[in-house]
Amino acid sequence: MLYYLLHFLLGTFILVHSLTINATAAEVKFEASVESLQNYSCPQWFRDAKFGIYLHWGAYSVAEQGEWYARNLYIEGRPEYKHHLATYGHPSEFGYQDFIPMWKAENFDPDALLALFKEAGAKYFTPCAVHHDNFDLWNSKHHKWNTVNMGPRKDLIGLWKAATHKAGLRFGVTTHLSRSYSWLNTANQADKYGEKAGVPYDGAAGAGVGLYPPNDGQSTHPRAPFEAPKQWREHWAKRVKQLIDDYEPDHLYFDCAVPFRGSDAGQTGMDVIAHFYNQRPEGVMCIKERPWQGLYADGITTLDYERGKASSILDDPWQTDDSIGSWGYKAGAPYMTADLVVDKLIDIVSKNGNMLLNIPIKADGTLDATATALLKDVGKWFAVNGEGIYGTRPWYMYGEGHNEIGHKDLVSSMTAKDFRYTTKGDTLYAFVLDWPKGNRNPVVFPNLVAMNQRISAITEVSLLGYDGELKWENHGDGLHVYFPNIKPCEYAYTLKIGFADAQSN
Repeated sequence: MLYYLLHFLLGTFILVHSLTINATAAEVKFEASVESLQNYSCPQWFRDAKFGIYLHWGAYSVAEQGEWYARNLYIEGRPEYKHHLATYGHPSEFGYQDFIPMWKAENFDPDALLALFKEAGAKYFTPCAVHHDNFDLWNSKHHKWNTVNMGPRKDLIGLWKAATHKAGLRFGVTTHLSRSYSWLNTANQADKYGEKAGVPYDGAAGAGVGLYPPNDGQSTHPRAPFEAPKQWREHWAKRVKQLIDDYEPDHLYFDCAVPFRGSDAGQTGMDVIAHFYNQRPEGVMCIKERPWQGLYADGITTLDYERGKASSILDDPWQTDDSIGSWGYKAGAPYMTADLVVDKLIDIVSKNGNMLLNIPIKADGTLDATATALLKDVGKWFAVNGEGIYGTRPWYMYGEGHNEIGHKDLVSSMTAKDFRYTTKGDTLYAFVLDWPKGNRNPVVFPNLVAMNQRISAITEVSLLGYDGELKWENHGDGLHVYFPNIKPCEYAYTLKIGFADAQSN
């Protein structure tokens, strides 16, 4: 009887404690200031997830020339401009708006795609909801140029969200809208040379009103405008807030710092971020440290690196957004190997980061065979080695070895002498980033040695995915591990290491 009474009292205490914490969290009110936003703390779900999938999909996908096609088709002399002339005609006769009816998404199966992303090991999915092309992929209340009214005539973000939750993943969105005011202003120009010199492009001729930005004399520079007018800033905020309110993303990402520069000084952007935090207490906000685009301050969001990464372990969680190839689908563009994806992921996680990996998608809503095979191969690796990734935290050092992965690499340069580390509880995971040649000579870990006062005696070493007994020895120059004859998986290999003090706990 006493046992049940104690059990009841303990349960009551836990419930009351939990309700108190939740009530306290609900009482936090974020405001549009750096000081208030610095109360943000990255939620644990994101810290544990480590790997997400991303994609860029829009009317630009029809041309299969990448996601900047909407802008570059209007820049005389660019490869995209030349392709456009040869394939579709002059931008005065056929502009970006004319791709929208061609974008049908006729083979789109969100459930099948999310099943594939889950199989690949992703724990969250964060598609681009609006790119710089100013075309919303949701049922936008404040912008008629959206996929419900035109093109696919589907609420793509709503369909993505439903499929993501059905698959058991966290859902997010990215927005690239803030710099559309100058980025897509190229449509308001005309050729300077040739037989069409002076003939206005479709935007300059008055077509696509609302899709193309008003021509207020602003620059056509692709970076965020220095002084976006108040009307544009307010329009941006309404659209993004509606996206937050109606689609309830767990993850929100701006492809920039906090918009906007100039006299606004980031106030509009901070207001939207505060709105997101107040609406989504477990929400993760990511921006980039790009002062030339807008305001940046440490601690107000989670930091994102585009196609880059931290060079060392950071105290706060962070994210890399990367792509296996181009961001938007580009016919014939090369992809990185699954081996490189895995090595990049491990390197990022060892430094307290997450990887958000972009997969190019075709206009019809399908992936090509190479991308599909890559995702399946990454998933096979996760099935063996995910224990050393999900829910882990950095060790005191991220790794060893002299090779570096370049942000434009397609093939990994890592060797069996390149290691990365993660921890979970009392367990250390050591990733060997290539299979050692031969098994007569051991892989030596010079920092896993008795003289290292950060660790106690090593008592267990196993290789994830290998059921046999692994030969290993403690030596004065480090831990020696002899790899078996058979690989447990492709790509990187994970040693699980236990210590004496863990056994006594």
